[in-house]
Amino acid sequence: MGLPMIRNLIKKTDDHTKFFVYDVSESAVQELCEEEKGRVIGCKNSKEVAENSVSAHLEKTLIKLTDAAKDIVLSMVPEGSHVRSVYLTPEDGVLAANISGKLILDCSTIDTGTSLAVRDEVLERFPTAAFYDTPVSGGVLGAEKGTLTFMLGCAEDDPKLQKLLDITGMMGKSLIPCGGPSLGLTAKLCNNYCSGLIAIAVSEAMNIGMRSGMDPRVLKSVFGSSTAQSAILDKWCPVPGILPDVPSSNGYKGGFKVQLMKKDFGLAVDTAKRVDAHLALGEAGLSVYEGASNDPNCKDLDSRVVYRYLGGKEDWNADAKNAPS
Repeated sequence: MGLPMIRNLIKKTDDHTKFFVYDVSESAVQELCEEEKGRVIGCKNSKEVAENSVSAHLEKTLIKLTDAAKDIVLSMVPEGSHVRSVYLTPEDGVLAANISGKLILDCSTIDTGTSLAVRDEVLERFPTAAFYDTPVSGGVLGAEKGTLTFMLGCAEDDPKLQKLLDITGMMGKSLIPCGGPSLGLTAKLCNNYCSGLIAIAVSEAMNIGMRSGMDPRVLKSVFGSSTAQSAILDKWCPVPGILPDVPSSNGYKGGFKVQLMKKDFGLAVDTAKRVDAHLALGEAGLSVYEGASNDPNCKDLDSRVVYRYLGGKEDWNADAKNAPS
């Protein structure tokens, strides 16, 4: 997701804005630097990014934006331990630089405890800085189109809100203040828990109908005009060959990796335990994503590959074409 996000930032800022980028994948940084010579400069660590300027992010990335958004640092990494490393590593983390007065946006999807701990450390050491959790939803397609949803860990009357909207609006379409620190993450985990369960339910229901002899296109039409309608069905259908430009119709390549859904789903289940929220489907759903993440036929593919993991039929269209008239 990060590469198309930074491309949107580059397109929507003037030619004088330079981007200083760090990523554990040196090849990803080098590729972007070659693509945007003169505007994107690679850094050797998080501290160097914070000391320089630019804004946007790659997966496993940290960036800072100058000029229009001069004092903004953005980060996006896979897990809470990575966020701690990016910010708190004594020698070369963000807090090893002077970040007084800077606005920091962490777009990672991690546990709320880590986010609050890093925020507390930022504010303790640099009282004039500001740290916000700003996770995103919308996948690679949303990142490419600049239509991501940003869940902002702030209230609607936060004095920094307009600045948050200005920068996230270059990458997203729906920008939602969620109430306060860590509540952007809470919203993201709740969303992914819900969408993860819906993907399983759509996969199972489609499988029932198809194994009973139904054309999945007809079944999708029924769902779409009835109470089973969902964004997963309409925009990310798990059954291959129904929608042309979705991961399931491209071997489940691209999209939101099943391992990341397992991580987010697990974080949501852990959050439920912490706040004493009863879950009827949490452990069952988590076991599906754990199984799919460990299955060589599903690992590293889009999370809607749970349809394959659950035994869904993928070659139905060929069977339909070869059926006797």
